[in-house]
Amino acid sequence: MKRLIDKLHQEQMLTAEEFHRLLANRSEETDQYARELANQVRQEVYGNKIYVRGLIEFTNYCKNDCYYCGIRRSNQNAQRYRLTEEDILECCRQGYELGFRTFVLQGGEDGFFTDDRIVQIVRKIKEQYPDCALTLSIGEKSEESYRAYREAGADRYLLRHETADPRHYMRLHPLEMSGENRKSCLRILKKLGYQTGAGFMVGSPLQTVDDLVEDFLFLKELDPEMVGIGPFIAHQDTPFCNERSGTLDDTLFYLALLRLMLPNVLLPATTALGTIHPRGREMGVLSGANVVMPNLSPVSVRKKYMLYDGKICTGDEAAECRMCLSRRMERIGCEVVTDRGDYKKRLA
Repeated sequence: MKRLIDKLHQEQMLTAEEFHRLLANRSEETDQYARELANQVRQEVYGNKIYVRGLIEFTNYCKNDCYYCGIRRSNQNAQRYRLTEEDILECCRQGYELGFRTFVLQGGEDGFFTDDRIVQIVRKIKEQYPDCALTLSIGEKSEESYRAYREAGADRYLLRHETADPRHYMRLHPLEMSGENRKSCLRILKKLGYQTGAGFMVGSPLQTVDDLVEDFLFLKELDPEMVGIGPFIAHQDTPFCNERSGTLDDTLFYLALLRLMLPNVLLPATTALGTIHPRGREMGVLSGANVVMPNLSPVSVRKKYMLYDGKICTGDEAAECRMCLSRRMERIGCEVVTDRGDYKKRLA
């Protein structure tokens, strides 16, 4: 398997059959080999810089009913909230003072936040913080909506595809949702010039090796600037409440493969990774990740944005999250930096 890992490193691509063999025939030794090689590639491209994104979870209303998600519309136990425009701008103000130069507005697909409202929020943030990058993560929209946000100043867009296999997608989502539509949205975002982020859940219910092969092949074809993966973690108020979580080892191995396949990608060590292991985010960085996303949301709403059970850092102030992550990264020889942390384009 080391030969396949070396090939992925050198050529940034494997065939479907090769990916299947690599994913189905793992060992502790080959996992570690891939992770160490990916960490080396991260250092070659980005040095020991770890980029921080200030996460603002501004609404937990959602029209969708995804079977794995704690803020799905059918969850009657969710305590719903929306931040006001003033709340969002205050989060940005605090974040800017703490050194953040990227803000991520993340929320459910909430019809209250019309295109006009989103455009106004984007414009105000960009007017007040012109040296900052702004990322949106608000789900599937029309091309016209994406264009309006882009023209208002949005720089990046995160839209995890969750799974690239159509049959697996149908097992995780209600009939009104379509994996092909989600892929189409990602291609539109790329076309409009966003730094675009996709990604999948690790260990989601009914996931097979073939599904994972499709994920890697799709990500290679899409060539996104960002990839977000994290372990599936069950939520008590969903149909998947009794399903097993994705594992640390799987997540770290797939992070490593993504770094080898897409050497310049911006790759977060996610909160979910930190939730399943106390040093999960540090281990993610040492497996090729180079982004962390502390929470800037008001403490009063953090426990309400509960996509899965056990989420960490729900009681910390923004400054605590920022300082804690800085110390954690310093302990593994990395430096949290305060610039925008844009994608580095590959040289031809």
